[in-house]
Amino acid sequence: MGAIKKYCKKEFQIQKFKFEYDDGEDFCIGCFQQNRSCLPLLIIRGLLFLCSVAIVVSSIVLVSETGKGAFWPIYLTHWGIFLMMVSTGFGFGISLHRYMKGPIDTSFGLPWYIIVYWLLYNVAVPLAVFITVFYWAFLSGLADSEEVAGLEFAPNKVLDIFIHAINSVVMLLLLLTSRHPMYLLHFYNVFGVALIYMFFSIIYWAAGGTDQFGHTFIYPMLDWEQPAVASIAVVFCAVLIIIVHVIITLLSVARDALGKRYRNDNSIDFSSNMYS
Repeated sequence: MGAIKKYCKKEFQIQKFKFEYDDGEDFCIGCFQQNRSCLPLLIIRGLLFLCSVAIVVSSIVLVSETGKGAFWPIYLTHWGIFLMMVSTGFGFGISLHRYMKGPIDTSFGLPWYIIVYWLLYNVAVPLAVFITVFYWAFLSGLADSEEVAGLEFAPNKVLDIFIHAINSVVMLLLLLTSRHPMYLLHFYNVFGVALIYMFFSIIYWAAGGTDQFGHTFIYPMLDWEQPAVASIAVVFCAVLIIIVHVIITLLSVARDALGKRYRNDNSIDFSSNMYS
């Protein structure tokens, strides 16, 4: 309990809203590395980026082949996999820059490209997990529903798994192989994107937009012709996103604790690891 209380006291400070961190090298070195080489994480991030590109391109191509390509940008799932691709791309770019140019200078704070990556990472990781949980819990069975029969969110089952399950695997691998922290008070990053999507869905509906099947909603529970139901769904999703962010943050804390123990870093105990 003492360690948890100490962690919360350190975590809930105003500076944890900001993107401040002393060691830029932690953005380029794997959590479980016992050396300071950036090459292992460069290779891992390169593979994750290629996988992300393949998922996004396959999704766009397969949806376009059905004649529904114009509707691809309206779905939160597709926002999620696009952010996955951009975040893994930034991560790969940072590792490549470190490999080619040498150590990152943080004398005047973190460089802009690391801040952008950190922001994308804070959004893409919890958003991927949220999409996976929400889809398989509430949306995957809608194709068999009498009310919205035939509602399929992917052209085939393989793509369905990649954009609604493998997306989380990719982002969790990015999380578990990284060394830089994730702060609880950075919840506003992913929450802000979710808020933007909510306003987008309202504007899209008000402008007469439909989903790819002609429905007046993008997702059945986000039908603004039934504002009470849609509002309840928004509140539920907001709470779920915060919960997912907290779980992901605690997972990064456990990752750091295990990483430091694996590296035989006896100078830092578990409690101090929580807010390093």
